[in-house]
Amino acid sequence: MAGDDLRAITEVDRVIHEPARLLIVALLSEVRSADFLFLQSETRLTKGNLSSHLSRLEQAGYLQIDKGFRGKVPQTVCSLTSEGRAAFRLYRAQMRRAVGRSAR
Repeated sequence: MAGDDLRAITEVDRVIHEPARLLIVALLSEVRSADFLFLQSETRLTKGNLSSHLSRLEQAGYLQIDKGFRGKVPQTVCSLTSEGRAAFRLYRAQMRRAVGRSAR
């Protein structure tokens, strides 16, 4: 049983498991949406690095990115898709199993 739990860590979603993307997904899992500047502030990633990780999450179908304007100022708003929320729930359950905790 312990071996099976430990092997669960090899099955985690590699898209989410990368530390910067994990932070982004964890932040977005708690809110309906967040703008780029908020995510940049909270993650402390550069604009280019954050953009790259957001693009990867969007390509995986986990993130929706909406670009628009607030008045005359460009604004990028990100939100997890239902697929992204489900993938994060599964990731969390797998990690709990891997460290010997029961899934909630």
